[in-house]
Amino acid sequence: MENEREVKSDGVRLPVVEEFFTLQGEGFHTGKAAYFIRLGGCDIGCSWCDSRFSWNEDLHPMVETRNIIAHVIESGANSVVVTGGEPLMWPLDLLCNGLRNKNIRTFIETSGAYPLSGTWDWICLSPKRNMPPTAEICNLADELKVIVQDESDFEWAEAYHLIVRKECRLYLQPEWSRFEDVIPKIVDYIKKNPHWRISLQAHKYMHIP
Repeated sequence: MENEREVKSDGVRLPVVEEFFTLQGEGFHTGKAAYFIRLGGCDIGCSWCDSRFSWNEDLHPMVETRNIIAHVIESGANSVVVTGGEPLMWPLDLLCNGLRNKNIRTFIETSGAYPLSGTWDWICLSPKRNMPPTAEICNLADELKVIVQDESDFEWAEAYHLIVRKECRLYLQPEWSRFEDVIPKIVDYIKKNPHWRISLQAHKYMHIP
């Protein structure tokens, strides 16, 4: 499961797809206010990805990390979620250090396919079949969120349940385009396997970013 893929740049500038202050819509922290930073670049290529616009980092401006931090401070947010794309394609120590120096909590949503950088208050791991996560991040994840496209994903989810630390929160999330088909299967599965909870993309129901 170890992955030797290398991160890019030095973290002084990062490819920003978008930044916005909103409510978290998925997983353990659903409903909490947070400033989202979506970084460009992803070579995992999930067929169901709803953020394909983020895959090519060359399409997005490289923004000074100090300016990103300034935007967060100006928003008044007390926590930040860094997502992508795959955010760990980029070194995130400077970003995290700058935010934490301002008493802003740091959260990351990642496939875990790249080496971990940055210091995080919360790590949400969403593993992908074609590029598995590193053992390091499995041992550190606070939350395991598995996207369910069909019933075979339950077996995949249980494989990672056995790998992550016992304190890790476990979530199954329906793939949005197949919601009607998979939601009854997820409900039935969780009833039989109550160590899992369901994650719904609440922000899509609320029509917010």
